[in-house]
Amino acid sequence: MKRKHYIYIALLALGLPLASSCSDDYLDVDPEGTILESNYYKNPEEAYTGLVAAYDPLGWEAGSTYHNIGAVNSASDDAYAGGGGPSDMSTWQAWNRYTLTPAIGPQGEYWNRNFTGVSRTNTLLSKLTEGIPGLDDATEARYTAEAKFLRAYYYFDLVRLFKNVPLFTKPLATDELFDQPQATPEEVYAQIEEDLTAAIPDLPMTVPAATEGGRITQGTGRALLGKVYLYEKKWAEAANQLKEVNGTPGGTSQYGYHLLSDFASIFSPANKFNSESILEIVHTSVANGGWGSWPNFEGNVGVQMFGPRAYSGPIYEAGWGFNPLTLDLVNALKGDPRYDATVLDIKSIEGATYEPSFDDTGYFIEKYAPKTEWLSTGGGDAPLNYPNDYIEIRLADTYLMEAEALVQAGTDLDRAAALLNAVRARVGLAPVAATLENIYKERRLELATEGHRWYDLVRTGRAATVLAPMGYKAGVNDILPIPLGELTNTKLVQNPGYN
Repeated sequence: MKRKHYIYIALLALGLPLASSCSDDYLDVDPEGTILESNYYKNPEEAYTGLVAAYDPLGWEAGSTYHNIGAVNSASDDAYAGGGGPSDMSTWQAWNRYTLTPAIGPQGEYWNRNFTGVSRTNTLLSKLTEGIPGLDDATEARYTAEAKFLRAYYYFDLVRLFKNVPLFTKPLATDELFDQPQATPEEVYAQIEEDLTAAIPDLPMTVPAATEGGRITQGTGRALLGKVYLYEKKWAEAANQLKEVNGTPGGTSQYGYHLLSDFASIFSPANKFNSESILEIVHTSVANGGWGSWPNFEGNVGVQMFGPRAYSGPIYEAGWGFNPLTLDLVNALKGDPRYDATVLDIKSIEGATYEPSFDDTGYFIEKYAPKTEWLSTGGGDAPLNYPNDYIEIRLADTYLMEAEALVQAGTDLDRAAALLNAVRARVGLAPVAATLENIYKERRLELATEGHRWYDLVRTGRAATVLAPMGYKAGVNDILPIPLGELTNTKLVQNPGYN
């Protein structure tokens, strides 16, 4: 998309919410879009605004999820929920201690965010299929590809988190909505594969960062498809797609991706859309959001969440004390060159004071810490306007996914080792053998606090052991419960163990 402030303006013109949830019920499918459907999409400008609306749920910040970082970090062994006490962000606390119920947990936010995205992409795709006056063929093909990618993205989130979800591939009439059963995971994955495979050829190889940073490219499509194949244990297919993204380990790929020499610079707002970024969710401070407009703002409030409470000292601003790091993660990173760029050690800062949060350890997330240099001064309420983007897929991640797929398939172990050790060499670490144990360890240290750890533990079958001390129950907590409100007057069935 164009920079996020243009998205903000476009969404206001369309009349759609920016960062808010429309409803807790997926059956209340985008009422704003429904009202406008009969008289909208009349020209290329309205088609573009519809595409913007389809992208918009990627950046939703209000509620329980915060881009899959805060809540899912709490569910892992890398961080606690934290905050002001055991009832602060009760949705995070429930996932942290595995006391999830259909009524309590982050599931409503995930469900609503992703099904709103599905609804908007389905509406856009139906209008593109009908034909939009004045929209040229090349632009129509690109918008169609972006919408199919987005539908695949939203459904990939849904099937990973809930497993059993209804499958919508077109807009439905109101009287049809209550009759939709859950599809099988296999059916959902097949649709995801179909959408991504169809999208990739019509996506651009690259986009100009200054005007279109954040829009989907062919590399983004292949990276997500490779990740989908990895979750399905289709090792050869995963390796083939990811190889197209990665190119020669340590070199520059056909899409221009290459590892940055400075690990810490990956996460700086001064370095948006850098060469390691494959899927980047954009935030801006120029919208100047305020508490009165909650939850419609475009800044990254997750940054404020992660800062230490009542902090006083240099470099950082006071935050709300969420996601204090576990000592297990901190100790795993000690001696690793990535430690300082990952771990914010408050007690090591001379003259700094803070208020311990719930489950405090004194260690916080550095990658998305609220630094004074990025505090908004342009208006609005500063805590709501941090410009830090969230990089959901980056090159080191795809290197390690391809290495894992190659080891699982038992093919080209030399390339697997080259990929793994390129990630290590970037930070000055010596080579190691390409084993699953080493790859899993590297993923934890390289991607710590970026929202991947819980998913990795679940998909590799290690969650039952690693997360048992937190209350994790195998066969139940591999997925979230279906939100309680979604079961009323529908054909949806609750996930096992949550009845």
